[in-house]
Amino acid sequence: MSGVFLVSGTREKFATQVDGEVLAAIRKIARNEGRQLQAVVEEALKALIEQRTGSRPREHVLAAYKASVPRYAALCEKPAK
Repeated sequence: MSGVFLVSGTREKFATQVDGEVLAAIRKIARNEGRQLQAVVEEALKALIEQRTGSRPREHVLAAYKASVPRYAALCEKPAK
């Protein structure tokens, strides 16, 4: 994700409202990962921006693709011949 966003080091506060169950779930994720809530929220917002703008594939999708290339390389070569 870092390739899409410039790191300025500046943070801005904002206020919003969210469904209580959504907030509870995101707090649980932060707690389970030992991270701050703001870090998890920022990660989620960046993922949403990338998803909606199509700026790059999601990291887990790209990782799965890269892992599959060596496994299926021979299969991909057959139609090319």
